[in-house]
Amino acid sequence: MLVAFFESLKYVGHLLPLSFLRLYLGYYFISRAVERFDGDFLLQPRLASAINTWLPQSNAPDWYRSLVQTVVLPQWQIFSYTITYAELLIGISFLIGFAVRPMAILGMFLMINFIYISSPDVADLYKVLLVTFLAMAWLGAGRCFGLDYFFFKRHRGIWW
Repeated sequence: MLVAFFESLKYVGHLLPLSFLRLYLGYYFISRAVERFDGDFLLQPRLASAINTWLPQSNAPDWYRSLVQTVVLPQWQIFSYTITYAELLIGISFLIGFAVRPMAILGMFLMINFIYISSPDVADLYKVLLVTFLAMAWLGAGRCFGLDYFFFKRHRGIWW
């Protein structure tokens, strides 16, 4: 397995810049999840207040607004834990390079939701992250310096 890790540079070395970006984003999402665990994001209704503040000004479709107001706002704590654990899973997956494509799809879904429920200046960052997740899912960024190359070599499939 260690040989496959270094062999990945030989065969998919063109993905090296994307793998450095993957490692940075893994660190970024783990640090965000740790901040949310240590802070009051899980205990105070910060998610609900952010939604109440920015959803009326959002360009989200009407069905999305009604869904958020009827489902997410009453159960804000469940969704706070879901967001925190999703960011933690994305960060760990990106750092070790395992199942990067499914986690990038999860990240795209998360970023689309963040675009609709956040302020316009922060939404631009989420749009850039959305495009980055799309590139990682499309190219399979975990195959260079990651565990995905080991599994890709043995079990061909779209997830590696």
